[in-house]
Amino acid sequence: MIDHRPGDLSPREPLGSTELSMPRDRVSLQKSNVCSRSYFVVVMVFVHVYIINVIALLLYVHYNNGPGDSSAVDGQDSANPSFSNSGAHPLPVNPDPGPDAMYLPRLEGIKVGHVQKVALVPNKVHELKTLSMKPLLFEISGFLSDEECRLLIHLAKLKGLQESQVMIPEGGDELAEQLEISQEEIFNLLDHNQDGQLQLQEVLTRSRVRDGIWLTPENVREIYAGLKADPDGNGMLSVQEFKKLNTNAFQQFLQQRGVEKSQLVRNSKHTWLYQGEGAHRVLRQLQQRVTRLTRLPPDIVENSEPLQVVHYQRGGHYHAHHDSGPVYPETVCYHTKLVANASTPFETSCRYITVLFYLNSVPGGGETTFPVADNRTYEELSLIQNDVDLLDTRKHCDKGNLRVKPSQGTALLWYNYLSDGKGWVGDLDEYSLHGGCVVTQGTKWVANNWINVDPDSRRQTRYQQLVSRLGGEETATERLEELYRGIHADQNQNFHTDKDLHQDLHTDQDLHQDL
Repeated sequence: MIDHRPGDLSPREPLGSTELSMPRDRVSLQKSNVCSRSYFVVVMVFVHVYIINVIALLLYVHYNNGPGDSSAVDGQDSANPSFSNSGAHPLPVNPDPGPDAMYLPRLEGIKVGHVQKVALVPNKVHELKTLSMKPLLFEISGFLSDEECRLLIHLAKLKGLQESQVMIPEGGDELAEQLEISQEEIFNLLDHNQDGQLQLQEVLTRSRVRDGIWLTPENVREIYAGLKADPDGNGMLSVQEFKKLNTNAFQQFLQQRGVEKSQLVRNSKHTWLYQGEGAHRVLRQLQQRVTRLTRLPPDIVENSEPLQVVHYQRGGHYHAHHDSGPVYPETVCYHTKLVANASTPFETSCRYITVLFYLNSVPGGGETTFPVADNRTYEELSLIQNDVDLLDTRKHCDKGNLRVKPSQGTALLWYNYLSDGKGWVGDLDEYSLHGGCVVTQGTKWVANNWINVDPDSRRQTRYQQLVSRLGGEETATERLEELYRGIHADQNQNFHTDKDLHQDLHTDQDLHQDL
């Protein structure tokens, strides 16, 4: 190693050099004032830049995670000393930005395993743990108390639960006719690699419907044989062979043969609990807690879907799916279709955020799986390889990248959409694919809060304005019930409003005596 020191112009020479024994004049080197001044200026510039960056970072931390606002927490003032001095940073509720400055705050994941301390209720500190970055997924232990969990289950039982999936939907042919899509065009849509042949993976990934029969590789081979759709027996369909089938051929064949619950996309029962004015105080407090957690404007949370409570008995499951769908220019959201000023057959739920609550601990199975969480890439056809189907939560739940075991009171929060980079909703996050593993022991109770936001900020604004013009709180609640009654009509044949429920719930005291 060559050691350069100040004033040395060349490396040191070894002892014993002949030149060292020769006398020579010592040359005096005078430091340049210009060089010294330039060096000082450069150093001072770097010091000032460093100090400015530190100050900016402190300001960012202060305004994002610093002292909370004066809004109420679960009906109590956040200025409560025991709450404000709990050592955690409250997540402030951002005020409604208004139509001229629509903005949706997002939580920061930082990295997998990162833990943030947040204050959501008085006298308690919650930890927000990052489970994955793709999708942006968090776990909050103890989000609900044991009593709150038991109460939500009790409310759901009083309301009455319906089968989550009763009948296999039909109408694919009618939809194709309405869109004027030919069989050949459908074939080209299914033919992902455009090789003129439909492989098994292409048929499975593109033919499964949300509430249909769950197709397995064995099912497809059985259907091919039963319908004589693959006369050459090569396991693939040509365009000529495909044209002989109608859109519902696969589902109809299995339905005629007989379908068990284990063969459905999901096997569970559920009900809806509205959280608006007049609802049980715990339902109202839960909505306020979710608002603080998400940091979204309160009116967006309040005007979203009601709380869904789901019960999985032993053997219950929900195969991997997305809670929302991609939104194209011709697609409208369920909740804003009244202000879309357009008629289209393409509708989706537009669930920006999912908050999932575990209402009990499950002895065996029942995990929530995220098959492709934090995967480097997402390729739909790669989900099925060598008869291992990552979407199948009955057979291959253990093959997924991430599984979360149900623990009573724990909540999961994840974003179903990416950000558009401008503070609003972007494209669907395909990594948010998730499902419920089969319950092998005991039963499983969960609840879902879906926050609905239209990727079209103008439609969302018009929707918010429409709801605000409805008048009083009671009128707005009734209007929302009517809207979501239509959305969930296919799953709630015996729909009841909260007023029906309150006839069974005379007082909180009566309810707690039953718990």
